[in-house]
Amino acid sequence: MNFFFHAGENNSALCKVKKKKEKNYFEIAGVHLQPLTHEASLTSNHHILGYNLQDNTMTEAELVQQQLAETTISNKEGELAVPAEGGANGTDATTPKKKKKNNKKKKKKNGPPGGPLSDKFPDGIYPEGQFMPYKTTTDTKDTDGVDDNLKRTTDAEVRANAREAQLDALNDLRHASEVHRTVRRYARSMIKPGMLMWDIAENIENATRTLTGNRPPHEAGVGFPTGLSINHCAAHYTPNKGDTTVLGVDDVLKVDIGVHVNGYITDSAFTLTFDNPDGESKYATLLKAVQAATETGIREAGVDVRLGEIGAAIQEVMESYELELDGKTYPIKPIRNLSGHNIERYRIHGGKSVPIVKTPDQTKMEEGETFAIETFGSTGRGVVRNEGECSHYGRIPTTQHVPLRVNSAKALFATIDKTFGTLPFSRRQLDHLGEEKYLLALNTLVRAEAVRAYPPLVDIEGSYTAQYEHTIVIKGTGKEVVSRGDDY
Repeated sequence: MNFFFHAGENNSALCKVKKKKEKNYFEIAGVHLQPLTHEASLTSNHHILGYNLQDNTMTEAELVQQQLAETTISNKEGELAVPAEGGANGTDATTPKKKKKNNKKKKKKNGPPGGPLSDKFPDGIYPEGQFMPYKTTTDTKDTDGVDDNLKRTTDAEVRANAREAQLDALNDLRHASEVHRTVRRYARSMIKPGMLMWDIAENIENATRTLTGNRPPHEAGVGFPTGLSINHCAAHYTPNKGDTTVLGVDDVLKVDIGVHVNGYITDSAFTLTFDNPDGESKYATLLKAVQAATETGIREAGVDVRLGEIGAAIQEVMESYELELDGKTYPIKPIRNLSGHNIERYRIHGGKSVPIVKTPDQTKMEEGETFAIETFGSTGRGVVRNEGECSHYGRIPTTQHVPLRVNSAKALFATIDKTFGTLPFSRRQLDHLGEEKYLLALNTLVRAEAVRAYPPLVDIEGSYTAQYEHTIVIKGTGKEVVSRGDDY
C-alpha cells in the first residue's frame, strides 16, 4: 500500500481493493460471522448469470491445515466444540464398529477463518518468511578483493546481535504475516463476481479481526483499509456505506490487505481476474508483468542499495511486456507517481519511497529497515490522479495540538487518536465502531490538517491496472520476505 502519492495542492493520496462446503456461520464469543454474499442484478459489463469459479487445487497438507483453521466455535465463551469422551457420540471408544466404505469425495469447505491464529502457535513463535541472501557480484567487492556480502554472512557475532535486537518486533511482524496469508487464502476462495464490494471488504476485515483475537484496533487487527480497486482505479478504493458497486466478470481487481500486530504492519497485495476460470485470463500478461516487476524489486533490495537504482530495474522489466486485448496491443507502463515505501511501527509510510521508474534518488536502504516493495502496471497513461468519493483517511503524525471549535470534531479526533493512532482508517471502520453522522466532523478535521484524506487514484477510463506487493525486512545477511506465501 502506497501512502506517498500527492495530487493537487492540498491533497495527498493513500495508495491501496478448493471448493469446500460452507458452514452456515461461525460463532465467536457470541458473535456470528457469516460469509456475506449478495446476488444483484447487473448491468453493462457487470452482468452475470450463474457464474462459478474453478476450484483451487489443494494438497492433503493444505486441506488439513485449512480444516483446522475452520473449526467451528460453539459457545459464547469461545470454547472449541470437541467430541464427548470416548467417541463422537459419547460411546465407548473401545466398542468395535463396522466402518462403512465411503467412496464419495469430501467437499472442500469455503468459510471464514474460525478463531485466533495464536491458538495454532501456543509457544508464540511464528514462521519465518522466505530468506533471500544478497547477490554476490564484483560490484560488492572492495579494494582488497573481499566480498562485503560474504563478510556479513560469515560474521556470526553480527548476525546474533541483529537477531537479538529484532526478535520481538520480527516475531510480531511474522505473526501479522501469518494472519495475512490465512486471510488472503480465504479471500481468494470467497471473492466471486456478483458480490457487493461492501461484502467483500467486510468479509476480509472481519476475518482479520478474528485471526488476531478480536483485540482493540490499536493492539492488533486491520493495518489499513482493505483496498479493492477495480480496472482503471489503481488504489485507495474501499466501499463506503451505501456503495452498491458489484464485482463483474471482466473486472481486474486489486486486493490490498494490511494486518498489524502491536503496530508492526504486513502490507501485501495481489490482483485477481475472473473472465476465464477454466484457463488463462485475457489480462494474464498484465498480471505477469507486474508480478515480475515486484519480484525484481525484491531481488534488487539490500543494504546500501540506492532506491533510484531499484526503480530503474523495475521499470526495465515491466516495460518489456505488452498486452494484446480485443485486437489491440497495449504497452504495459509502470505508474510513475506511485511507489513502494518503508514501514515503521504504526506508520505505513516511514518517509522513504521505493520508485518503480528510474530516478536520481541516491537514498540507500539500511539494515534493520522494513519495506513494502510494490509495483503498479497500467495499459493507460501510467499516471494516476485523485477522483471519486474518499474512503481512506489517516491522522497526520506530525500534528500535535489542533485547535478545534466544533465539539463533534473534537470528539471524533479523540476517538481516532485512541482507536487508530497513526494507522490509516476508513469510513467503514468508523461505522464498525458505532460512529454515526460523523462526516461533517471528519471533513472539519481534514480542513484543520489534523487528518489527511486519500481519495481513489485512477488512470484514464477504459484502461486496466494491476498491483503486486510484498513486505521485506533488510538484514545484514540477506532479506526476509515475511509476507511470502505459496500463492505469490
